[in-house]
Amino acid sequence: MIRIKKQHWLIYGSLILASIVVLYPFFFMIINSFKTGAEIMHTPNALPTDWSFRGYIEVFNSINLGRIFLNTIFIATSVTVLNCLFSSMVAFAIVKTNMPGREFWLKLILSSMMIPAILFTIPVYMMMYDWNWVNTYRVLIIPGSISAYNIFLLVQFMKQIDNAYLEAARIDGASEFRIFFKVVLPMLRPALATVGILTFMGAWNDFMGPLLYIRDDSMLTLQMALFKFQSDVPGGKLEQLWAMTTMIAVPVVFVFFFLQKNFIKAFTGVGVK
Repeated sequence: MIRIKKQHWLIYGSLILASIVVLYPFFFMIINSFKTGAEIMHTPNALPTDWSFRGYIEVFNSINLGRIFLNTIFIATSVTVLNCLFSSMVAFAIVKTNMPGREFWLKLILSSMMIPAILFTIPVYMMMYDWNWVNTYRVLIIPGSISAYNIFLLVQFMKQIDNAYLEAARIDGASEFRIFFKVVLPMLRPALATVGILTFMGAWNDFMGPLLYIRDDSMLTLQMALFKFQSDVPGGKLEQLWAMTTMIAVPVVFVFFFLQKNFIKAFTGVGVK
């Protein structure tokens, strides 16, 4: 019994230590967002001597933060919904239908992951420019509406769904679209939560896309707004930088917090009922 307790203490101690290591950067970010620029430079690891909201106030006074948040939420949500839908449809077609050349298409999709995305920057930009998509929301949403990695991830979960459920629906006369939306998607809920979290975080933190394509200040995203507070002067605008960084990070933490059960469940198998 004593030996078991010692093992428990070792496990709990390791978990507490790991939690401190993981949470410290978040704590570091928050405490610095309530300091002045001089205090951030001289005592970045200490608690604020005088809690200041100057950084947050200047952020709200400098930019149209409400519009920027709405832009980012709209883009990130649109990319997430479309990516979950299209990636799961492709995975369904590859795994659960009699589509000709299924293995070939899967290998082709996976092989695209081996090519660095940076190589496509100039061709894609030229294509977006020719289509008059530059400085529009389409250029940030449509290219991100499907992902080879998400297809690969959903294919693995799709394989765990028993074909008996699909065959029963086909015998009852259900179409493939009805089977997909009524039978498959509910069973993929944990996997879709995982894909949704990863996609939302990627779209929320996207910097290169807005940097390349967005010209109008009314269409700025949070990452570009954060970039505006960069300064060549040592210590300049540090309050705004840390305040803005905190406001960018907090929503993502809340999204993960509310969906973490499905995120964990996705790696323990797809439940079918």
